[in-house]
Order: sequence, then structure tokens, then C-alpha cells
Amino acid sequence: MILLSAIVAGLLVGMLVSWRTKTTWQPPAFKYGWLVVAGFLPQFLAFFLPATRSTFPDWLASVSLVGSQVILLVFCLLNRNLPGIFLINIGLGLNLIVILANGGFMPLPIETAAYLVPQEALAKIESGSRIATGSKDILLPTSEIILPWLSDRFFMPFSKFVYSFGDVMIAIGAFWLLVASALSAKPFKEENHA
Repeated sequence: MILLSAIVAGLLVGMLVSWRTKTTWQPPAFKYGWLVVAGFLPQFLAFFLPATRSTFPDWLASVSLVGSQVILLVFCLLNRNLPGIFLINIGLGLNLIVILANGGFMPLPIETAAYLVPQEALAKIESGSRIATGSKDILLPTSEIILPWLSDRFFMPFSKFVYSFGDVMIAIGAFWLLVASALSAKPFKEENHA
């Protein structure tokens, strides 16, 4: 959710900058764009698509999440010359580190989950297990999380979405990538009517 918000904000600010500077906004010129699809597809199947997410055993869901992160990191490394990609790379790397350190899923501190999940439901979730079918998060006490400051520990009030410091870096990088495209755009060509 934080990434989607950053993309929408980046597009809006980028278009506003283009309008104010009378330039033509162009999307970033990515190389190897097919890697984004290849990187997102495993996550989509393992965590988002209802028809498939319930069929993925935990080990395959974990492999899908890690593989997805690696593919997206490769995409960012191949596009490292674009503004904002450096921050996205840092965010992806931080997320990958904490996921690998905690058994292949993103840890969610019980203390954070207590703000988001009703106590009765939270009591039924075993520590160390995924919080729901199709979830990338495993529930752990903060004391058992390796690198707890990189876990899904942040959330917005009145929201059921949690995010990590890595997610924040990815969102800032995506926002900057879209705004920087507007800042480097060329001005409209004036037509000469003689």
C-alpha cells in the first residue's frame, strides 16, 4: 500500500511539475522491463491470487518471495543509472536480508500485530507461523526476530497495512524516480506559424 501511494503521488507531482514547467513528462526509460513481470509473478501467484495462494505450501511461498526479491534486485541493478533506483535497491536489499534471516518470510512483531488484529484472532496464531493464508508475514515476538528494526513494524493509523523500513526506502525511491522524470523532461517545442 505504501508503494502504491508513492507511485500515485509521484505520478501526480511529476505531472504537476511538467505542467508548471511546460515540459512533456515521459515515464522512466527502463531496460529489461520484462524482469519486473518475472519478479512480480511469483509473489502474485503465492500471495495475491486467491485461486493459487492457498495451494502454495509454505516452503514454495518462501522460495517465491525470495526469488521475486532477487529478480527485482537484478532489474534495479541493470537500471542503476536512473534516479531513485539506488534507494529502491537499498529497500529491496534490506527486505531480502531480513526475510532470509528469519526463515524466508517477513517477520511481523506480535506487538505490532496487536494493533491490527483482534486479540481473539491473534491468540489463535502460533508464533513463527504465517498470519494468514497468502501472507508474506510470520508472527514472532520482537525478541525472537533477527534484525527486528527491518521487520514489518510500521503501520498507518486506521489502516490494516504494515510495512518495513525497506518498504519506506522503496517508496521514496519510486516517488523520486517519477518526479525526476518530470524534472529532466524537455520543454514543449514551440510551433512557428509564419
